[in-house]
Amino acid sequence: MDGNVADPYPAGPGPESRNPAIFAPFEWMIALRYLRPTRKTGFISIISFLSLAGIAVGVAALIIVLSVMNGFRQELLKNILGLNGHVTVQGQLTDYDAVAARIGKVPGVVRAAPVVDGQVMAAQNGVNSAVLVRGMRRDDLKSLTTVSTKLTPGALDTFEGNDVVIIGSGLAQKLGLHLGGSITLIAPRGDVTPFGTTPRIKTYTVGGIFRIGMTTYDTAFVFMPLEEAQLFFNTGNTVNSIETMVANPDNDFNLLAPIRAAAGQNVRIMPWQDFNSNLFEALQVERVTMALILSLIVAVAALNIISGLIMLVKDKSADIAILRTMGASRGSMMRIFFLAGASIGVVGTMAGFAIGVLFCANIESIRQFLSHLTGTTLFDPTIYFLSRMPAEMDATDVTYVVVVSLVLTFLATLYPSWRAARLDPVEALRYE
Repeated sequence: MDGNVADPYPAGPGPESRNPAIFAPFEWMIALRYLRPTRKTGFISIISFLSLAGIAVGVAALIIVLSVMNGFRQELLKNILGLNGHVTVQGQLTDYDAVAARIGKVPGVVRAAPVVDGQVMAAQNGVNSAVLVRGMRRDDLKSLTTVSTKLTPGALDTFEGNDVVIIGSGLAQKLGLHLGGSITLIAPRGDVTPFGTTPRIKTYTVGGIFRIGMTTYDTAFVFMPLEEAQLFFNTGNTVNSIETMVANPDNDFNLLAPIRAAAGQNVRIMPWQDFNSNLFEALQVERVTMALILSLIVAVAALNIISGLIMLVKDKSADIAILRTMGASRGSMMRIFFLAGASIGVVGTMAGFAIGVLFCANIESIRQFLSHLTGTTLFDPTIYFLSRMPAEMDATDVTYVVVVSLVLTFLATLYPSWRAARLDPVEALRYE
């Protein structure tokens, strides 16, 4: 005797003693048999099905929400950084061509364009709207692919002279404008007279219309030739900023010092993070919060697995006792019920993964169908800034969701499986 208490029902020469695999074939057979509904265990099977459905819904919801939040961030980032510079050099610059040339030679900078910005009031057909006029050269606008690739045909050819502007599709719709129509711009600071400063009012021809898919820009941006913008805002031969694009926007902080050195004195360097930090921080907080909340769905489904397996162990106590007397070890009993619970978790997780991927791949079609079915506008562009619902699946996020779901369901099976392994065959068969 070595002092250890031996198992009173040791495993005999059963199937598990001859199979080197972790799970013996007879353990798989019994575990899957216990999952099949019978007249006696129908209620337990319903709980198992609800647990599987809960895990599938939770995993699918997590994948969909994380993908939509990620797509929403990517679309905002692409549109914001595609229209505005990654780094903005602000200041009243007179030698702006030389400054732009020096900034363009900084390693990592791909584009530097002088611009004149100003807030004005656009009016036409009895409708007024506040807009931002951006004056820039035709070649610089052409290199701004976010806009130039979304222009009406021939718009760049007309972008010259003193009376042509390019407007967004949202603004055109709001003011009832079309190509070749007229738009009146009113600047609050115009000519100085003996009676004070009078607003500057001028009518321009709509030479082009762009649509980038972000309502904030489509309804509030007007592009004007640089020289005309200088005249309209009475800035003389100066610009108020140089919009700089870099090769890697996420690494733009490393280029701030070289850009500052190239720009010279009396300028202010503003990276894109300073302009949009609140927006992207809010998106990140919302994304994490939604992930934590939706993870509770998976946790609740895992708790259902625990309750279902405990009821199954209690219902199958006589079967467990018989298997033990036939030579099955406590380890075999624990593996059988672990397989039963883990099967629910794996199938539910894979089903949720498939549902989430299919939903994300067709999310815009689903949105349009639901909008038509309910007669409401889901994902209103005027509220969410984008004209379509984005969904960008990230491999890291999807892997995280699947792993968390599997870990929770595996952990949920441990206690019921341990109880099955600790069941005393004598006590179980006493009243049979």
